[in-house]
Formats: sequence, C-alpha cells, structure tokens
Amino acid sequence: MKVAIHQGPFDALPDAVAASGADLVVTAEMATTGYHIGERAHTLAEPADGPTAARMSALAKKTGVALAYGYPERDGERVHNSVQLIDAAGQRRANYRKTHLFGDLDKAWFTPGDEPVVQADIAGLRVGLLICYDVEFPEIVRAHALAGTELLVVPTALMSPYELVADTLVPARAYESQLFVAYANRCDVERELTYCGRSCVVAPTGEVLARAGAEPALLTADVSRTALVASRLENTHLADRRPELYRGNPA
Repeated sequence: MKVAIHQGPFDALPDAVAASGADLVVTAEMATTGYHIGERAHTLAEPADGPTAARMSALAKKTGVALAYGYPERDGERVHNSVQLIDAAGQRRANYRKTHLFGDLDKAWFTPGDEPVVQADIAGLRVGLLICYDVEFPEIVRAHALAGTELLVVPTALMSPYELVADTLVPARAYESQLFVAYANRCDVERELTYCGRSCVVAPTGEVLARAGAEPALLTADVSRTALVASRLENTHLADRRPELYRGNPA
C-alpha cells in the first residue's frame, strides 16, 4: 500500500489526492473545520453520514483513493472529535471518536469516545484509527497492535513547543508496538496556536519513511505486510509479552 499524508489546507485536498498516487490519503485532526474554533465546533458539527461525508465519498470514488479525515461529529446532543475512513469505492468503512481529550481545547467542547480500537481493511492492510493525544498513551497503541492493526492512522493538531511528540514519541510507538504509523499534522496558525507540522510515516522498525517540515507538504511512503512480518520476527516485543505479570498493576 502507498499511504500519503496531506499536510496543508483542507481546500487543497482534492488536488493533493489526485496528485498523490496513493491508496490512502490522511488529513489532520478536525481538518474539515479547524481545531481551535471553540463553540463553532458545535455549530459546524455533522453526523457521520452528513454533507462532508458525501463530498469525501465522491472524491474517493472519483480518484480511486481511500481517505481518512478529521471532523467534528454530531450524534444527537453530543459532539465528538472524530476521524472517518472512506474506502476507494466511496464507502464509509470506519468512524473513530477521540478517546483521550486534550485539556480545555477538547474537554470544553467534545464528548470522549469509548471504543478504543476501530479498524477497517484498506488496500490489503488492517488500518486502525486514533487521534492526536491518543497516541501519547502506549496502552491504546498496544491495544491496536494486539487487535491486528497493521497501519495506525493518526490525524493530529500538534502545536509548538511539543515537537518531541512527532519526532521522538511517534517513532517509539511504532517500534514498541510493531506497526506502521501515519501521523498527519497541521502546519498553520490558529488563534494563539502554531501547529508545528512534522507529519511522518514510520515503520515498525522505528525508521521514519517520510517526514515533513513546518510547511505544507504531501508525503508518501510504501507500507506492506511483508515488511511488518519481517520486523516482528526481528523485534519480538509482541511475542515476548508476559500478560500474566501485568494484570495486577493498578489502572
């Protein structure tokens, strides 16, 4: 599979998808509306099958490229910070609601999700979904690995001065849980926040296959089950786990 990350404005997404040559294109957290928008997150929220989903489905079908995009999801009175995965035929395949909310930026406006592992098969790989702050918790990444996720897609809105997350923590998560990670950030300014870019695709070996800087970019990288199997044979973290030792640990 060729995976691409669109680190840039959402209105440039159609051209980026058409130019990507990818099987899957990933956008940032809340890409459709902006992230640090306060009460407008509720005004602009849509159901998972709303107008934006229809536009994304049409784009996927037209280009033959699967899409993962972040958006504010309305479910009755609740609004979630969500990511939706649409396959190359334009079918909605998975929808994940951010489970770990970051400070007042999230907690003031969103209801946390309660389903930690959401997956779908895309282009021959099992794709799992997380959002931004979620990836900073090793437990939920490991849960994905144990549930069969091979490529973990993480739309994000990481701001300065937290570049350490993109540069150090994300490769560590890929290595320790033995999966590919596609980490898709923003690179603009929103009110007092400056998003740092640094989007990346990381292999289970910890190798950074593609890395953006602080400017708009379209990253592409090849990910495969063959490479994943080879890495897991060499780096046996999952096989060497001893779950019986961990059960007594406090939550």
